[in-house]
Amino acid sequence: MNALRGIKWPYALIALLAVAAVSVGVLRPQWVAAATSTSAKKKPGATARIKQDLPPKLFTDAEIATIGKEAAAQRKTADTLFAKWTAEHGTTRDDKTFTAWAAAQIPAPPSAKERNAELHQVQALAKTRTVAGKKAATWLELHGKKDIWKLYLHDQRELIPAAQGTAEKAELKAALKLAKTISDQLAAKDKQPAPFVLDPSLRPDKQIKPGAKGPYSYPSRHATRAAAAVTFLSALSPHRAADYEWMRAEVIYSRLYMAGHVTSDLTAGTLLGDLIGDYELAVGGHRHG
Repeated sequence: MNALRGIKWPYALIALLAVAAVSVGVLRPQWVAAATSTSAKKKPGATARIKQDLPPKLFTDAEIATIGKEAAAQRKTADTLFAKWTAEHGTTRDDKTFTAWAAAQIPAPPSAKERNAELHQVQALAKTRTVAGKKAATWLELHGKKDIWKLYLHDQRELIPAAQGTAEKAELKAALKLAKTISDQLAAKDKQPAPFVLDPSLRPDKQIKPGAKGPYSYPSRHATRAAAAVTFLSALSPHRAADYEWMRAEVIYSRLYMAGHVTSDLTAGTLLGDLIGDYELAVGGHRHG
């Protein structure tokens, strides 16, 4: 496969992220050169954090294909639902009302029988783990929350006026924050234990106490944030959408791989994230679809 996944633009940060992800770990010198500028603040930014923790070899396309397709399938549903929102509320920002509305659009968790079947799938996947796979999943769990998406936007901002770039940075930040807020609220309401809580042997490192009920995993916060970011970034730069979708699949597959979530957690999170991405695009005045 093409290590650059069809990327033809000359921006080192994101192109080289893809190179590192699918290669045997050999990074081009441009990565270091492009990432040497770090924030003067005590807390490093996304670029600096990834520079300090370069990506290992990530999962293959074959490994992430199934969950990637299931995540992508949420797009049509999200767009249909969001059309109802705009018909009733227009495109004025109203985070409080949208938060309640978006939460109400997410399906109820699967039945105990269905979730148990999903748990069996995660248990089977856990038996195939490798040292390299664990390393990839750990990196994706850490940086898939916000860093990767902020780095992608940083790349986009190289070609646009500073004021526009600043506005889009704030919009992505708002989308990621809203993703965390709503997914956390739903998780607390639905109280679906993470797979490693149901079966502590899946993650001995978590040291789950006997009788523990949480943490809760429906919907996935990682999936919600990733989907919100992908929807937002893809509208700003459609020709890069395939790369964003690929990285989303990498991030959410890592959550299955390390028993943080079952599939329904991830698809519910993706649907929620797609809605949030649509919302942020609408209130920001961006054309989408």
